[in-house]
Amino acid sequence: MRSIEMTVPLWGLCVLIVWAIVLVIILLATRFQHLQNGGTIAEFGDPTGNKLIWRAFRAQANFAENFPLYAGIVLLLEVRNIGNGAIDALAATYIGFRLLHSLIHIFGFNPNFRVACLGVQFLSLLGLMGLAIAS
Repeated sequence: MRSIEMTVPLWGLCVLIVWAIVLVIILLATRFQHLQNGGTIAEFGDPTGNKLIWRAFRAQANFAENFPLYAGIVLLLEVRNIGNGAIDALAATYIGFRLLHSLIHIFGFNPNFRVACLGVQFLSLLGLMGLAIAS
């Protein structure tokens, strides 16, 4: 079996996997804290207000929705054995703005910042896909 060198996109995939675990831990911790403070399970999905439990849920759900997009592009890049500085830069940009996007969700910062992060992520993904197909 051939050995595959760890590329920036693959390292990014590792970072995102660890981040997914961190988000689940944050979500579980906020749910346990909510229950200890007298809350109910029915309130876990209550979008009213700006509670940490709802923000943590949305951050984890949003991450789960977007992770396959990056993972699919990394698969395409690795199967085609494509890599260069532009791909590394786009992958690093995507990872950075993906993490920032989640933090903005969790801390409840201005949603406009989250939308801006999403825009950068999508542009990065489109650039990665374009390079994966065109190369």
